[in-house]
Amino acid sequence: MIKSKILPVILCGGSGTRLWPLSRASFPKQYLQISSKESKSFLQETITRLSSYEIIDNPIVVCNEEHRFIVAEQLRKINVEAKSILLEPIGRNTAPAITVACLKAIENHKNPYILVLPSDHIIQDSKIFLEVVEKAITYLKEEKIITFGISPDKPETGYGYIESENPLNPDTLNGEKILRFIEKPSKEKAQKLISDNRFSWNSGIFLFKANTFLNEVEIKCQKIYSLCKNALKGKNFDLDFQRLDKKIFSKCENISIDNAIMEKTNLGLVFPLKAGWSDIGNWESMWDVSKKDQNNNTLLGKVFLENVKNSYIRSENRLIVGIGLEDLIIVETVDALLIAKKDQTQYIKNIVKALELKGDSESVKHKTIYRPWGHYTSIAGGANWQVKKIIVKPFESLSLQKHNHRNENWIVLSGSALVEINGKKNILEKNQSTFIPIAAKHRLSNPKEENLVLIEIQSGDYLGEDDIIRFDDKYGRVNS
Repeated sequence: MIKSKILPVILCGGSGTRLWPLSRASFPKQYLQISSKESKSFLQETITRLSSYEIIDNPIVVCNEEHRFIVAEQLRKINVEAKSILLEPIGRNTAPAITVACLKAIENHKNPYILVLPSDHIIQDSKIFLEVVEKAITYLKEEKIITFGISPDKPETGYGYIESENPLNPDTLNGEKILRFIEKPSKEKAQKLISDNRFSWNSGIFLFKANTFLNEVEIKCQKIYSLCKNALKGKNFDLDFQRLDKKIFSKCENISIDNAIMEKTNLGLVFPLKAGWSDIGNWESMWDVSKKDQNNNTLLGKVFLENVKNSYIRSENRLIVGIGLEDLIIVETVDALLIAKKDQTQYIKNIVKALELKGDSESVKHKTIYRPWGHYTSIAGGANWQVKKIIVKPFESLSLQKHNHRNENWIVLSGSALVEINGKKNILEKNQSTFIPIAAKHRLSNPKEENLVLIEIQSGDYLGEDDIIRFDDKYGRVNS
């Protein structure tokens, strides 16, 4: 029986381009609902699959500072209070992220068991997963650093591989010595690897005592250890978040835990994990784990098909009609449409990069942008005008602000709006509107228990989001 609690460290970094166009830098995969029939996101599912076990403590979450309010809102919806939400000013891969989380974990002079979990994986059998973790903990008395390997069932090129000294056995659940890590291989190399049962997929899940890991970092990556420690020293708290010092943390090497620690340590062990794990690394793997109809199709949203087989077709807005298709991925959003052969979806990341280099905003930004007070969706726009749909959550408020380059018109569709313009306050109800001229100090609030929904029409010579000067803000976003 485990006496100490396990402290999960949830890694929420990454831009999620492999599931574009649903997943983008402004709203990556880990925050998406797993499917239209699932109410929880990947992040929420990562946390809630463990929540019924008394041995699991509240998590430390590491995320990009741009996503902090998305994380906070998703935790609130599942009634989870994180021990800490650490904000990375810039992504530096898993080694610095895990190091800073472990340093945070020992601030109270304890040495907890740390369970590192990527926030965007699926584990279908959480009971078996916890049983494997409990067995693996017995090896922590020997100060081991444990990872978990998945027995491959196909030559997957999207995963890394682990070579163990002996074959992994899910029945005996013994930890095996790690010989080496292999980066994502070619198809030919992957075919060779899976013919040898000493090779397993690298799950990216780790288990260790906090001080065991930190001792290895201090010895093998002293600079990362020192930088992470100093990045936390500022105690830069922002509401429920703690910001890492940008100048210091940015100096960390951009390196994974595999390259920085696991390939160098003699404390590494790999445990077999057979619990329905999947990385959902691309749309083909999403199709693999999704429910299918009699023609082996996964259909989500408004879809009508005739003679279509083995395909994943997802509509977020418009009707999709397919005839005589096979082995395709079709994903529609309000501003982009992806059509790809299933076995080609690993190249989507390259396409997104090319679109980004061209300056196409669709590569990184959704039409819907999330803020701490709610969200807005860009509906239409031109050279000097833009229309947005704005939803403000109950009792929330935008900042007191002004714009130097644009006018705004607000039209209430539902709910009530408390509008402040140059110090004068007024309540607007459904179908009522108001005008905010250039340079007017204004604020929009929702005073009621239901969502406020309105249309905002902007016009001016510049419509960028950086044309906002904030004077007062309940979320601390005030211009210095």
